[in-house]
Amino acid sequence: MSTNDSWTVAGRTFTSRLIVGTGKYKDFEQNAAALVASGAEIITVAVRRVNVSDPKAPMLTDYIDPKKYTYLPNTAGCFTAEDAIRTLRLAREAGGWDLVKLEVLGEAKTLYPDMRETLRATEILAKEGFLPMVYCVDDPIAAKQLEDAGAVAVMPLGAPIGSGLGIQNRVTIRLIVEGAKVPVLVDAGVGTASDAAVGMELGCDGILMNTAIAEAKDPIRMARAMKLAVEAGREAYLAGRMGRRMYADPSSPLAGLI
Repeated sequence: MSTNDSWTVAGRTFTSRLIVGTGKYKDFEQNAAALVASGAEIITVAVRRVNVSDPKAPMLTDYIDPKKYTYLPNTAGCFTAEDAIRTLRLAREAGGWDLVKLEVLGEAKTLYPDMRETLRATEILAKEGFLPMVYCVDDPIAAKQLEDAGAVAVMPLGAPIGSGLGIQNRVTIRLIVEGAKVPVLVDAGVGTASDAAVGMELGCDGILMNTAIAEAKDPIRMARAMKLAVEAGREAYLAGRMGRRMYADPSSPLAGLI
């Protein structure tokens, strides 16, 4: 791996390009073990999962040290800009977080983002001093609008949340990467290591995933696989792939054949 290939979001620099979540694991202990295996430095946390309202219940912070890892509070389950903004204000009051993940969902079946509400929430949060990393559709126009509204990173879905279908539209992801001046991270839809590698080969700055690791038969092993896939995809992107050809081209010269 390239030893100096770090990335920066909102002035904060990280070496791992893999971000993992905290849902669907058997317990906090397994979640923590998967985090270690993944090598990730950022972990997304739904505000309700840190038990801000019930300090006597088991807490994620007992297993994953917020001083060692960057907690990224998210607005999972919010369907309006108001709900998302209220959730993140609570997160800032509870833990002082300003780097946050914003998602405003349109409806429960697809969990696709409502881009009108997402854009409105981004503008308000940015004005209040938040640094929102924003879940969005895989649309280069929408991604640019979010950037202009104050998003510090745009996070287009590869496929519906939790589907494991992999990146369905490589063309639009590539266009988002080409047009963005902020980090681009694939968020949602990754199912296995090859999906993560594809996202990195397209030039994305990172990959966010949860279900692909948490619902694997062996989450710890899958976390390691995802770590290696993100690294391999990044190296392949930096190396520059060979050109595609319509016909065969021999690896060995044909001249001088006996």
